[in-house]
Amino acid sequence: MTDYLQFSIEGAVGLIEFNRPQKLNAMTPKMAAALVEAVTICNADRAIRAVVLTGAGERAFCAGSDISELDRYETPWDFRNRPEYCDMLRSLRVPTIAAINGYALGGGLEMAMACDILIAAETAKLAAPEIKLGWIGGGGMVVHLARAIGRSNAAKMVMTGDPISAQQALAWGLISEILRPDALRARAMELAATIASRAPIAAETAKANMHAAMSMPLSEAVAYERDLQTICMATEDAREGRRAFAEKRPPEFQGK
Repeated sequence: MTDYLQFSIEGAVGLIEFNRPQKLNAMTPKMAAALVEAVTICNADRAIRAVVLTGAGERAFCAGSDISELDRYETPWDFRNRPEYCDMLRSLRVPTIAAINGYALGGGLEMAMACDILIAAETAKLAAPEIKLGWIGGGGMVVHLARAIGRSNAAKMVMTGDPISAQQALAWGLISEILRPDALRARAMELAATIASRAPIAAETAKANMHAAMSMPLSEAVAYERDLQTICMATEDAREGRRAFAEKRPPEFQGK
């Protein structure tokens, strides 16, 4: 890791924290490399069953890429082929929760939307401000916004670059919950721990199913869902779930 990106494990939950609050947790290439390392650890460690992504400090979740770092790329092609931190987050196999504790701007908003569940502090602001600097987002901004909040609302955000409040994001369906800033992280960890207590293979297939539902035609998505259900039903965890139900006790899932 780097001092500017911290990774820790609490029980079955991995916690990734942007730790550059004096710069609104803006991403640098070193932070992107550290994120790759953290994601690699999470994908390799079967004991990690959920991941929380958040930012240090009270002002920002992440303000996207550090603008002062962008001129270090010698050509647009070098920029195009940089390690893409949003792609890395989308590659996480386990369910992910974004705890948006402040500004989520540009790539910061894209990273939040790369997670499965988004919750936010009541003071959070979300924006796609790239147009104010002469470009657009490239980490999934438009596709995620359009699918989450509709074409018109997405266009308004992307074409003006102006921020929306956490309350507006909740009304549009972009986030799931609003909390007091001092309660946000605890709620994210609580939610992650709840997910981590469920059958891990089922949780991972549910995540795969969500991705399919967003990208496949209806008939194909339903068929894929049925295939995933069949895979889950063949696991020892599913048998344990049925036994626990019959015996009126909590199940003990092993990820098998």
